[in-house]
Amino acid sequence: MAPGGGSLVSLGLVPAGPVSFLDGVPLVDHHCHSVVADDLDRSGFESLLTEGSGPAPGTSAFDSRLGFSVRRWCSPVLGLPPHAPAQDYVDRRAELGAGSVSRAMLRAAGSGTLLVDHGFAAGGLLGLDDLAETAGIPVGEVVRLEAVAEEIADAGVDAAGFGEALRAEVVRRTAPGLRPLPVACKTVLAYRAGLDVDPHRPEAAEVATAADGWLTRRSREGEPLRDPVLLRHGVWAGLDTGLPLQLHTGFGDSDEDLHRSDPALLAGLARLVEPLGVPLMLLHTYPFHRQAAWMAQVFSCVYVDVSLAVPHVGSRAPDVIAEMLELAPFAKMLYASDAYGLPELHLLGALRFRAALGGLLEQACANDEISPADAERVAIMIARDNALRIYPRIPA
Repeated sequence: MAPGGGSLVSLGLVPAGPVSFLDGVPLVDHHCHSVVADDLDRSGFESLLTEGSGPAPGTSAFDSRLGFSVRRWCSPVLGLPPHAPAQDYVDRRAELGAGSVSRAMLRAAGSGTLLVDHGFAAGGLLGLDDLAETAGIPVGEVVRLEAVAEEIADAGVDAAGFGEALRAEVVRRTAPGLRPLPVACKTVLAYRAGLDVDPHRPEAAEVATAADGWLTRRSREGEPLRDPVLLRHGVWAGLDTGLPLQLHTGFGDSDEDLHRSDPALLAGLARLVEPLGVPLMLLHTYPFHRQAAWMAQVFSCVYVDVSLAVPHVGSRAPDVIAEMLELAPFAKMLYASDAYGLPELHLLGALRFRAALGGLLEQACANDEISPADAERVAIMIARDNALRIYPRIPA
């Protein structure tokens, strides 16, 4: 079978059933990354199956829920039988080539739009124009604030001018006439300092003092931006654009202290942002997705997803999504994959989300908790329409 041939149902990627609330609905993936441009050997592939530095010596990243999901659900897209052995899968990928595999996986995912953070380890990834061509759908850019700050520092700026230079560059990077179209800003404050920092906008003198120390360390040692004052300045520069602000929370790699990425720590920031009407998009959230759901319920400016974790938890995805929806209003939850590097993660994020949310709504209909018409409306709301409402610049 040719890679990418057939529909999701015919490939066995989503179950055929009496009610298919998301059948044919193009997802808006409101937060993801690009995919690798070149072929991968087995070790390179396995390194992208984990948020760690790679599998422990003598073990395989394929021996995980995510690894088994790849072998079960992605194999048919490459013309292999379900559950193909790991080495057969890697060999088939090499035979087809990175471009063909990415095209097949991205198109099988059934997304209609990708909102892409291209500010993290993007050197070996497809550029956004190439990603759009490969996926065959529009791509918008999520501007990573810390990456902008580091580029300004490396280009040369003095401490007194850093604060204004960052603000002006964020304005320039988010201008509406750019291509790809800027759709949001993003901060990785959780990685760099933790979410338990003072949420208030820092004064200009504070920014200059902090910049004086960091710019020196940056020039000497290449230190990433970790100063909490400068990080807060970047967050407020992003908020000043009026575009949605995405914030990493919860599950991530070993560079963060997980307990300081609890989204409930952002309550102080939400109180300050609430009167401004700027959407705060809490990304990932697992294992704090219940706290995030509380945030979405009590703050009108807060929206949530459970990206990244969904393909990693495999068949447990319905439980995670159900726990999020215990409190999160249906109008406040969005779909995202947070796929990075492997196009398989775009596919698995989408199919696990479709199956999990669709199954939960089918069960609610069976229990007469919701009508089929309302279930279909809620499914499309979460999969697509909430993003179309919240992001003012979704590319067509």
